[in-house]
Amino acid sequence: MMTPTLANPPLNFTSGLPSIEGIDVYGHCKRIMDVAISTVAILLCIPLIALVAIAIKCEDGGSVFYWSPRVGRGGRRFECLKFRSMVVDADKQKAAMRLMNQHADDRTFKLRHDPRITKVGRWIRRYSIDELPQFYNVLRGDMSVVGPRPALLEEVLRYNVQDYGRCDVLPGLTCIWQVSGRGDIPFAEQLIMDLDYIQNRSFLTDVKLIVKTIPVVLSGKGAY
Repeated sequence: MMTPTLANPPLNFTSGLPSIEGIDVYGHCKRIMDVAISTVAILLCIPLIALVAIAIKCEDGGSVFYWSPRVGRGGRRFECLKFRSMVVDADKQKAAMRLMNQHADDRTFKLRHDPRITKVGRWIRRYSIDELPQFYNVLRGDMSVVGPRPALLEEVLRYNVQDYGRCDVLPGLTCIWQVSGRGDIPFAEQLIMDLDYIQNRSFLTDVKLIVKTIPVVLSGKGAY
């Protein structure tokens, strides 16, 4: 079965990256770093992953994980793995809550006090623990540690031509706006930061963003 892609082709911002006789040095180094970091993170977090799984299951008996359909590089669809942080029928309730969106831009949906979030979910979202399973997506090659956050299909369908530039690279766990305010930043500014990263990305930039992400996640600021 062919992997579905978006009708609009993404823009290309891949020029200017280091290469040796056609070899993408940056891409190879980034992949090695992705695999190394993901492997270590999963191994170190096994006890935490187990505790969170038990807590989610005990709260309402629903599934521990949530597979969220996302749009990746080149418009390729993939299933993004997360700990379930909302009630079981959260997706069915979303349409009715669209008018409560706290982002003025309808390309994204954010609600600080979303009533669908469970008690355990509110805690794990605050410290981005719900996104720990996405290291699995990084190992699979669906995502990278650093890159624009993977968008929902319903969001991408509202993109304009320039917005599709976000789909030029693998989506990631963290990027510029994740260390600059997270969910408090309007989508238009998120887009500018994502395109800036894509145009100026480098191995050193990725390392700096990873280091900056750690204190931001521990603070819980801007997460909801």
